[in-house]
Amino acid sequence: MAEIDDFAIQLFDEAKRFLEKAQAGDVDAAGREAFLHASLNLAFCALEAHLNAIADDFATLADLSLQDRSLMFERRIELVDGKFELSEQLQMYRLEDRLLFFGRRFSGEMIDTSARHWGELKIALNLRNDLTHPKGKLEVTIESVQRALAAILETLDILYRRVYRRGYPSLRRGLASNMSF
Repeated sequence: MAEIDDFAIQLFDEAKRFLEKAQAGDVDAAGREAFLHASLNLAFCALEAHLNAIADDFATLADLSLQDRSLMFERRIELVDGKFELSEQLQMYRLEDRLLFFGRRFSGEMIDTSARHWGELKIALNLRNDLTHPKGKLEVTIESVQRALAAILETLDILYRRVYRRGYPSLRRGLASNMSF
């Protein structure tokens, strides 16, 4: 398992642990809020890290187009000396677009965007965006973070089944972390 795979798993376990800490009865309101914020943000960091790990796993495929590589590695395509090349310059893509690309590119089938988990993922993404780009006080609840993490977990499982032909390794643990800090 590559270093990025281990780190992606660690980030998601940290997100789950912060949710557990927010649920603890001995935490005050300010602590609960901080743990929820940390959990939500780390969960999305983990999702992005998993996408980057998938990209690394398939980096050597010969049949990847320049556009495939651009989206997988979030790099800009530039015209250099009359030839299109992948540059080192960052080209960001929406998380949803990358998820849909990976799901379709490696299975040939579109991810069902009308499925419950996709709707929950979009709600979670909006919540994370509101936290990352605040325009006022935002209430993040235990339930909203639980739903966000569950949606990410289900999305990872679907993605792993499409890309690797097996489920996400820690799906059975659900939202239980393996950390004790």
